[in-house]
Amino acid sequence: MHPRLLLAQLEEHPLRQRLNNEFHARPPIPITGPVLVSHLVFKHSATTGQAEKENLAKLCQGHVCTAIDSSDAHVMIETGAFRMRWELHTEFSSYTFFQSLEPGQELSPDATAFDAVNPEWLAGIPGKLMVAAHVELRSTAEISPESVLANLTPNGRTMVASRVADNAAWIFTDFKIDNGFSRFLILNESMTQRQTGRTVQRLVEIETYRMMALLGLPVAKEVGKWLYKGEKELAELMDRIGQAKGAEDERQILAAMSRLAAEVEHSVARTTFRFGAARAYHGLVMQRIEELREARISGLPTFAEFMQRRLLPGMNTCEAIARRQEELSARVARNSQLLRTRVDIELERQNQELLGQMNRRAKLQLHLQEAVEGLSVVVLTYYGSQLVQYLAKGTKDLHHLNTDLITAASIPVIAGLVAWGTRRMRKKLAAEDAGAH
Repeated sequence: MHPRLLLAQLEEHPLRQRLNNEFHARPPIPITGPVLVSHLVFKHSATTGQAEKENLAKLCQGHVCTAIDSSDAHVMIETGAFRMRWELHTEFSSYTFFQSLEPGQELSPDATAFDAVNPEWLAGIPGKLMVAAHVELRSTAEISPESVLANLTPNGRTMVASRVADNAAWIFTDFKIDNGFSRFLILNESMTQRQTGRTVQRLVEIETYRMMALLGLPVAKEVGKWLYKGEKELAELMDRIGQAKGAEDERQILAAMSRLAAEVEHSVARTTFRFGAARAYHGLVMQRIEELREARISGLPTFAEFMQRRLLPGMNTCEAIARRQEELSARVARNSQLLRTRVDIELERQNQELLGQMNRRAKLQLHLQEAVEGLSVVVLTYYGSQLVQYLAKGTKDLHHLNTDLITAASIPVIAGLVAWGTRRMRKKLAAEDAGAH
């Protein structure tokens, strides 16, 4: 049987094609010639995917569009005026516009790759603008790297630059927002079309992931202020534990400790995703920079050095705050357990005292019971002798017996029988109780 026919008879996993398509998703776009790339990123909620797709459909109402590649999270649209790539991510969506330029064409400061797009369509994109970046691609024949380097010194702005792709291109940027956009300049010396596409994609991803990673920094600063108060409160509670004089004080401290533990866990639950995402985004930034294969330009910092100085401290702050939260949570849990142990020991001591008091009461009741049993023997003996006396008086005329003598003789017998019966009943009850336990 032919292998293709044999495969057709096999049961295929339902995710096989989907997983393979995901492996090939978002390939870089081959780029030739001078190009202006405008990259927009919108932070959104998890429920805006359908709204974005509906808005994408409106884009083609005013243009003749051709969908080159389309999936649930990726759309490539080609028009006569521009090319647009849309990608849907967990927290954000990106819109990358490509507009071809003529060699030597001058660009105004307000020029974008989406000038041909209806402004109303841009305003209808769900979410809030997070990143806006321009990437201008030129050849070294149009703009020489030396002319760019010569113009860097007078303006005094911190410029980041490097040779990339094994010295096949030059990249310049300052990571500052100018006229609403951060800007990158690529001077292509000998890159292939796919190398150029990958380089452009890495630059816009570096800018995107850099901004997304920094979302964790304001959260870290906010949580840091609260953590200082929480750690101080925990230290005060520990002092109160040492000064506690009774179970009531310890119960009050335990209630305060439980409240603090709830606040810490709430903070951890609220920030775990943000700090984890910041760590992941930072890793992607450094990975994309490594893929550029940078070579230093004398006198200018590389992308990796710039991120080490500017981005890494913020990420370290997020890591430190996340670690402090976890440590505070663990400390609160340990101290709460210690306090609960003290409270349990005090409760056990009180229970032992209570059991001792109950034991003493039980012994007292036993003594009273024995005393009552002795009295009951006397009472029953008295009533029994009275019955014997009445019986003797009834038979006095028949047998001429002395009733007083008969009554006196019956008293020891009656007392013995009553005492024997009481003792036997006590032994029987004790045996039943022992059998029940």
